[in-house]
This record gives sequence, structure tokens and C-alpha cells, in this order.
Amino acid sequence: MEEGFFKRLFNGLTKTRNSIAEGFEDLFTASEIDDDFYDEVEEILIMSDTGTKSCEMIIERLKKRVKEDHIKKRADCFDLLKEVMTDILKEVTPEYPFENERSVIMIVGVNGAGKTTTIGKLAIKLKESGRKTMIAACDTFRAAALEQLEVWADRAGVEMIKCNAGQDPASVVYDAIQAAKARNVDAVLCDTAGRLQNKKNLMNELEKMFRIIGREYPEACVETLLVLDGTTGQNAISQAKEFLNAASVTGAVITKLDGTAKGGIAFAIQNELSIPIKYIGVGEGIEDLQKFDAQAFVEALLGKSEENESVNS
Repeated sequence: MEEGFFKRLFNGLTKTRNSIAEGFEDLFTASEIDDDFYDEVEEILIMSDTGTKSCEMIIERLKKRVKEDHIKKRADCFDLLKEVMTDILKEVTPEYPFENERSVIMIVGVNGAGKTTTIGKLAIKLKESGRKTMIAACDTFRAAALEQLEVWADRAGVEMIKCNAGQDPASVVYDAIQAAKARNVDAVLCDTAGRLQNKKNLMNELEKMFRIIGREYPEACVETLLVLDGTTGQNAISQAKEFLNAASVTGAVITKLDGTAKGGIAFAIQNELSIPIKYIGVGEGIEDLQKFDAQAFVEALLGKSEENESVNS
């Protein structure tokens, strides 16, 4: 993890870290470990939207490590807590096959989650890595989505396949695939609609697009990234479950983590839904969308040990 990005990650997670630190101020002291200690740790983590199941897992493993390492004082548990949380996040390993293969990358999620921005930033990153990239504007029901994508496509310097408003999204996927094969494109980034109020129609559209890809481009690596707004907390879990019913989601992108005190949602997404987190966003800049690094994330979430000396004293 680059030092520059860790600083941005650390700053981006300030709201969550401050919320957790406020609860931990009187917790990691020289006092003896007791049941109240574990209850308070769990309560603070739940308040950061870590999720009940993930909290129980963290506390159970923390207790086990405390027993194994013969730890008596609360102050000695802080680094141990970070190790436990990091190990849990590392249990689901993100992979990025689309970086090396001919790929179709489907970007799904509800409107407003940050799909368009994510597509634009990924397009730039892929192009900068030497991948010939194309954007397909498959959200044909929202004029604003098309306009925003055009801005990002121009910024990235990549071609965009678009259509008339109201056109069948699957036909746009079809056109994009034919163009990609003809022009030797490495990666096609497909925007999709995100109208959960019309769940049945939306899910049917997604299924149809996946069928087109499978039929017309069977040799392609198909990546499906679910974009979730970190500020929505547990609501993001509900959204994820809806999309899991319609698509074979291969990874999650958590956006807007800099705008929330609920950064613990990463644990719920990755460990309760078994969706690997592949990218996180902690700001508006292109450089603020980066690959997920479990250790760096936990360090930024809880703070480095030396920066918690006052907490541990």
C-alpha cells in the first residue's frame, strides 16, 4: 500500500475512527479484562455498523487470543483486536482477473451509490495500466447517467458506446461486445440501471444482459462489481442481497467511506455476504478509489498503535 494512499485512507476514515476512538477512550486502560470489557467493545463495533454476526466473530476470536496469550490487562488488547479484525477481513481474498484477461466488467448497484463515478475512475486506472478500455452506457432510462458517463469517458480518453433513451439495455451490451471484439478492446465497463423500486424489471434486465455476454463473448472474463454507498450502513446489506439474487456478484466497491462514521460495514459485506471487497472510495479524486487492503483498512479504522498511546495509557 502506497504511503500516499494510506494517508488518504487514514484521513478518509476519520469520522469512523473518531467515533470508535471516542468509545475506546476509557476502555483500553490498565484495568483487568472482564465481561463488561467485551460487551463494550462489541457495542462500539456495532455502532460503527460492523454487523451483529461479524461482531460476534470478532469478540469470540478476541477472547480466544486473550486466553491463549495469557493477557490480563485491557490495554494489551488493542493491537490484538486489530490483528483479529485484519485476519477476519483477509479470509475473503479479492482477485482481479479482469486486469489481465479480455473482460466485461458489469457495474451494478442502486442509483446514487456511485456507479458512474466508479466506472469513470476504473476506466482511467485500466487505461493507465495499458489496457484498451471501453465504456458501455447501459442505463438507458436515466438521461443524467448518460451525460455523466460522457464526461468521464472524455476525461479518461476512452470510447463510449451509447444508444437512444429507453432502448433495451441488452442491445447496448450487444453493440459494445461487437465493437470491443472488432477494435481489440481489453476491457468493457458496463453501466447498469439501479431502480430497486422496479426490482423485477431491473433484475430481468440484468439477467438478459448476462445471457447476451455469455452467448456473444463466452471467452471473456465477466466481472460483476456491486457498488454500495458506505453512508447507508445496514441498508447497503439489504441492497446487496437483492442484487445477489439476480447476478453472480464477484466483488464489492464501497464508496463514500469518507462521509460516514459507519466504516465497519466492510466487515458485514465481506464476511456476512461473502462478497470480496475489491475497491473502496474515500474521496472524490481518481486516486481515492483504491484496491482494498485489509491491514491498511483496519489500521486506518482504529488508528496506528503509536497514535493510540493516550488511549492505551
